[in-house]
Amino acid sequence: MSAVSAYRRIAVIDIGKTNAKVVVLDAETGGEIAVVKTSNGVLKTSPYPHYDVDRLWDFIIGALKGFATAPGFDAISITTHGASAVLLDADGHLALPVLDYEHLYPQAIQDAYRQLRPAFAETFSPRLSGGLNVGAQIHYQKSTFAEEFARVAAILTYPQYWALRLTGVAANEVTSLGCHTDLWNPTTGTYSSLMDTLGIRTLMAPVRSAFDALGPVLPALSADIGLAAPVPVYCGIHDSNASLLPHLVENEAPFAVVSTGTWVINFAVGGDLLHLDPQRDALANVDAYGRAVPSSRFMGGREFEILAAQIGTATPEAIEAALQATIEKGIMLLPNVVEGSGPFPGKKMRWIGDASATDAERLAAVNLYLALMTEACLGLIGAKGPIFVEGPFALNRPYLVVLSALTNTDVIALAGSTGTSQGAALLTGIRPPIAAGNKPVRSELAGLIRYRQAWRDGV
Repeated sequence: MSAVSAYRRIAVIDIGKTNAKVVVLDAETGGEIAVVKTSNGVLKTSPYPHYDVDRLWDFIIGALKGFATAPGFDAISITTHGASAVLLDADGHLALPVLDYEHLYPQAIQDAYRQLRPAFAETFSPRLSGGLNVGAQIHYQKSTFAEEFARVAAILTYPQYWALRLTGVAANEVTSLGCHTDLWNPTTGTYSSLMDTLGIRTLMAPVRSAFDALGPVLPALSADIGLAAPVPVYCGIHDSNASLLPHLVENEAPFAVVSTGTWVINFAVGGDLLHLDPQRDALANVDAYGRAVPSSRFMGGREFEILAAQIGTATPEAIEAALQATIEKGIMLLPNVVEGSGPFPGKKMRWIGDASATDAERLAAVNLYLALMTEACLGLIGAKGPIFVEGPFALNRPYLVVLSALTNTDVIALAGSTGTSQGAALLTGIRPPIAAGNKPVRSELAGLIRYRQAWRDGV
């Protein structure tokens, strides 16, 4: 990656589990110039829950058309959520719909896959629910839809599917292959033994670097969008690793990154893989340079949405002001709001001491819960050094205050556009966003250590 971008403006296609957007970033400052967003729903129709890729494609092309002249862009990069593989036939069409990773398979299918999957020591990928292991998705599709699967000519990771539609060039990439798929061995930097177990090695598109320009937008598509000159499309990157990339460029290890969205993904840069517990959703991700990074996660963004809808609203100031009273009264929420992942598997949500709590106190307890979950995740991966928080939680000061007090360290909030878009833009040589004004949060809360112990005892 060059130190200075050759481009002026980068269009980033950013497809999250809940929402999708197209963002235009300034190559000189890393600042966001324009953005359009849409929800990313799941179609519940046959043969199984799947993503509406046709709707997403129409949204992407519409956004690129709208941005083609104002503000304009001269490169495209892509980032998407992980845990998705795209199965294409010989004509480049979907052989089967793109499976929603939250879909749960019949128990017999799950049991059969459990016997097939490689050991954690090979992949550093824990057994996760539904299709969070991409290998489980492919096994389910091959086992259940044999006729359709027989037509599969190529398997692509999700960011690279969109790159293919834009350029006609098929590729895979290590950040998506290495995010708990069971398909990748992060210590050797090669495919895992599951490729041969499932008989799919010859179907995998070539592995390319996230930093590779796969080609220009196809001529007919370029004309339709209204591009005045050829626009290169970069290979693309898994969203959590996109969030990590600016930090790898800017900071010296050790440090931690808390990337928030539907999932809260925690990275311990400079950590090791020796003590990861696959039973508690600790695993290795693979960064854009192909290096293994100790990681842990829980579905914190989804949990926050569920709880906020149940409780109501209060201002951040009111919630922060209620933190101390919430601690003193012992109002707490125990995991898990969303079951099936995270550092405390098998636990079911339970409130303690909330009978007469105000909405502000309940929301303060939610932020205490989210920060305690984050701290637990950081402990599982041996995180050290300052903590960088990006995504929606970077705007949630009560959460930042509690996280700093729990970890007794600097918490640096990176507000603005989510780090996924910024990180994807870095693939083209864009500079990391200017970080001036991101003053660390460093706080203390009386009684928090006693509260934490009570919470852990409750868990």
